Amino acid sequence: MPDYGLTDEQKMMRESVLGLLQRVLPDEKVQQLDEAGEFPHEAYRTLAAEGWMALPFEEKYGGMNASYADLAIFIETIAYHWSGISSAYLTTVTLGGGHIKLYGNDEQKVEFIPRIISGEIKTAFSLTEPGAGSDAAAIQTRAERRGNEWVINGSKVYTTGAHVADYLVVATKTDPSAGHRGMTQFIVDTKQEGLTIRPLRQLGRRSVHTNEVFFQDVVVPARHMLGEENKGWHNLMLGLNLERLIIAATHCGNCQRIIDYVKGYALERKQFGQPITKFQAIAHKMADMQIMAEQARLITYKVAQMMDDGLRPVQETAMAKVIATENNVRIADHGMQIMGGAGYMMDHAMQMHYRDCRIGPIGGGSNEIQRTVIAKTMGL
Repeated sequence: MPDYGLTDEQKMMRESVLGLLQRVLPDEKVQQLDEAGEFPHEAYRTLAAEGWMALPFEEKYGGMNASYADLAIFIETIAYHWSGISSAYLTTVTLGGGHIKLYGNDEQKVEFIPRIISGEIKTAFSLTEPGAGSDAAAIQTRAERRGNEWVINGSKVYTTGAHVADYLVVATKTDPSAGHRGMTQFIVDTKQEGLTIRPLRQLGRRSVHTNEVFFQDVVVPARHMLGEENKGWHNLMLGLNLERLIIAATHCGNCQRIIDYVKGYALERKQFGQPITKFQAIAHKMADMQIMAEQARLITYKVAQMMDDGLRPVQETAMAKVIATENNVRIADHGMQIMGGAGYMMDHAMQMHYRDCRIGPIGGGSNEIQRTVIAKTMGL
């Protein structure tokens, strides 16, 4: 991957984590995990043992207090190796754990963050419901206070990583009559009585798949309410820039991975007595793929720098998410076409990259919603 503009420390981080993943997640292991739909437990534990879970957290809780640029480069790197391990990392560290970091109180941070860093626990973030996707304020999952406890009833869908999570950060309605002003989030123990998790079968990202989650009189201690009561919408908005940044960085890594994979194949594949890269139709597709990858990388790094400068780049993070995810899909489609029948076969990784990237324009706020956000920031 291009390293222009990276500090020496960032270059060392990239080299170190790639070497680590190449040892614990060789290509044949990735293929096995994808085909079996198994979570990459060994690689996850290794990342934790090497201290990488600490990256975004504050030093007072055992973290590294890394910059947004550091985090983007790290995520791009692990996604370059395999999007499955980046999803495993992101689900706990920057989604579930990210919400605790952003608006948890000191007691909650002391209770959960060191255990996330050590790899002792995994988390996931549960928002979407069967009747509330893009319209997040329409969620129906209800939390009612009973003394020093809250009782949750309802259901969620497409909760990534819930099947391996020890705790869920769950968005609920605590005042159903108040719309988005009546939302509150809770940290919920997945072993709690009345909570059921049902894995879903999906096209890609099979190792860290999504799940249905059902709550039937699930009791949560009041101390596990995140932030203030009925302030969940505001807190949710705080995490959107980070979520869009990490999604963009993930797809930047996958863009470059596909390019390098297809290039290796195309240089070896011969037709009419020469490598297919000698044909302009192929060479131009490869050139377009590299252009799209660099476009995605440039805006993603820009967004990370803006966030490090203390800005809240709402328009730019939405743009980064759109550009990186849609370019990833186009690059995967080009790669499939260049490899032809070989790319379509399950023995090659191209089909996995093709499947895995397609969730990008859908998840984390669909790209149609991102365009609506961009239009609003334009005053439209």
